[in-house]
Amino acid sequence: MARHGGGRGWYGRVAAAAVGVTAVAAATSVWTAQAGQTGGGSGTSAGARPAASKPAAVSPVIAHSSDKGAHAVNITIDDGPDPQWTPQVLQLLRENGVKATFCMVGTQAEAHPDMVRKVVAAGHRLCDHTVSHDTTMDTKSQAYQKQQILKAEQQITRASGGVRPMYYRAPGGAFTPYSRHLAAGRGMRPLGWNVDSKDFERPGTDAIVTTVKTELTNGPTILFHDAGGDRSQTVAALRILLPWMKQQGYSFGFPVR
Repeated sequence: MARHGGGRGWYGRVAAAAVGVTAVAAATSVWTAQAGQTGGGSGTSAGARPAASKPAAVSPVIAHSSDKGAHAVNITIDDGPDPQWTPQVLQLLRENGVKATFCMVGTQAEAHPDMVRKVVAAGHRLCDHTVSHDTTMDTKSQAYQKQQILKAEQQITRASGGVRPMYYRAPGGAFTPYSRHLAAGRGMRPLGWNVDSKDFERPGTDAIVTTVKTELTNGPTILFHDAGGDRSQTVAALRILLPWMKQQGYSFGFPVR
């Protein structure tokens, strides 16, 4: 799993992240899935775990599989939310009946809480993508890693109205054993990817589509972006790819927990 991206920006270096998957049962409703627990209630926060409660620990092994089985895909969207591109991605997901996992940068979530709540209200899952998207996190101190992960968790949870992230994705795949266990202890399963669409590099819509179609045999979890620059090519590629995947008989799931 390579660190994605173009040169000296957010995605500058290339490294490999550990691979491994432990499958568990999927949650049974939108809000209980987001909260990681069963529960009821009414209104938009039904079943959401209060921010003060202690989250249940999950596996620290980096997840790649889908909870929908072998012939399924997990759509993951990184770096947002963004007021221009996230609504367009949400619209395409809605039109195709697809749920996705949004890996949010803490500062972006804090700046656009309305977007975070729209993501949650649409039934998508949240993922902690750190405070500042530092792709060199694996070279930094444990104290720094802890601050980046836990502060982002707080920022996203607060912006969402109390719904915690269910996953943690290290920027550029810069996982460490410490960061994986820290996140897992907070109920956030470390999340990898199998297919890097390369959309961050803006190679053209056709190139993004070709990359995903060619590499989909590598595994179900596909990496896209809804922030960090002009994401018009990503939107155009999703407009082509989502119906194509459905035509190929793929179902859409969430990463295993």
